[in-house]
Amino acid sequence: MDELSETRSRFLALYDRLKHELMHDADIEFTEEMRLLQNSSDTTRRFNTLIRPPSPRLLGFDLLRVNSRPLVIFLFPVSTFQIILDYNVPRGKLNRGLAVIETCKALKGDELSEDEFFLASVLGWCLEWLQACLLVLDDIMDNSETRRGRICWYRQPKVGLNAINHGILLKTHTHRIFRRYFKGKPYYLELTELCDEVGYQTSLGQMLDLVITHDGKNDLSKYTMHVYRRIVIYKTSYYSFYLPVACALLLSGEELEKYNGIKEILIEMGVYFQVQDDYLDCFGDPEVAGKIGTDIEDHKCSWLIVQALELADDDEKQLLYENYGKSDPISVKKVKSLYQELDIQGIFSKYEVESYEKLLSAIEAQSSSAMREILKALLEKIYQRKK
Repeated sequence: MDELSETRSRFLALYDRLKHELMHDADIEFTEEMRLLQNSSDTTRRFNTLIRPPSPRLLGFDLLRVNSRPLVIFLFPVSTFQIILDYNVPRGKLNRGLAVIETCKALKGDELSEDEFFLASVLGWCLEWLQACLLVLDDIMDNSETRRGRICWYRQPKVGLNAINHGILLKTHTHRIFRRYFKGKPYYLELTELCDEVGYQTSLGQMLDLVITHDGKNDLSKYTMHVYRRIVIYKTSYYSFYLPVACALLLSGEELEKYNGIKEILIEMGVYFQVQDDYLDCFGDPEVAGKIGTDIEDHKCSWLIVQALELADDDEKQLLYENYGKSDPISVKKVKSLYQELDIQGIFSKYEVESYEKLLSAIEAQSSSAMREILKALLEKIYQRKK
C-alpha cells in the first residue's frame, strides 16, 4: 500500500468513530428501544422500516430525552440518523479532508505523530461533513438527479424535502465535532471563525448563482466572465481549496496573514477546478464523473455558455436564447452542437494548459518549500481530471 492509500485508509477508519460519537452524544439520551433500532445490522430492512410514519406505540415522551428533559419526537429523523450520514458523508473523493492531513505533513516536514494525525483527520472530516451538507442542499436547489454515481439524497423514496433538514443537521454536526476535539486549543476561536466565514462566503456564492440564473432566463447577456468568476470564487474556491489549507495552517500554529499569496493561488485553483466541472457537465462521461450534467437544462451561468456568448454571432446567440435552459433533448442537443461548432472543447483544452502553467509559475514563486509542495500536489490532483 502506497503512502497516499495508507493515509486515505487511516482517514476513512476515523469516520465510524465520529459517527458513533454523534449517535451517542452525551447531551442526548436514547431509550434502549431506540438504540436497538439504530444498531440493527440489517440496513435495508431498517431503512425501509424507518422511513414509514411511526406507529402510535413508538410515539411519546419516553423516546428521547435531551438534558434529562423529555421531548415528543418522531421516529423518522432520529432513527435514520446513521442512514443520512452513510449515504452523504463518506462517499466522495475526500480531497478536502485529505488535503488537511497532507498540508499538516508538509508544514511539519516529517511524519505526523498519532495525535497530530488524529486531530488533522478530525478537522478533515469536519470539512467532509460540510461538503455533504452543501451537496445535499445544492442538489435540491439545482433539481439534480445524480450525485457521486447514485441518486441524489432528496430523490430517495420518502426523503424529498426532508433533505433540507438533513443538510442543516449535517452542518450542525461540524460544530459538535469542533467543540468535542478543539475547544480549549489556542486556535479554537480562529478555526471556528474561519469555518463560519467561509460558510458565509459559500452561501453568498450560492445565492448569487441562484439570482443570476433567475435573471439570465430573461437576459443571457448577464452571463459575463466577471459575473461567472464572482459566483465561482465565493461558491467553490473558498471552501474547496482555501479552507482545507487554511485549517491546516491554524492547526500547525501558523498565522494566516503570512500566507495571503497562498490564498490567491488557491482561489484561482478553485476557479480552474470549477471550469473543469462545467466542461465535464457537458462533455464528460456520466459513468466516470458520477453525475448527469444538467447545466444547460438548468440555465446555469457556466463557463461554456459565457464563452459561447462571447464568440457567437447574432444568429447563434438567437439559437442560444431560444434553446438554453430548456429540458427537452432537442434543445439540449442544439446547444451542445453549437458549442462544438464554436470549438468550445478546443478553447477549454487551451485554457486548461494555460491555467496549469500560470498556477505552477505562481507556486514556484513561493518562498515556503512546504507550501510549494502542497500546492503542487493539489494542482497535480486536479489537472486534466475526468471526474
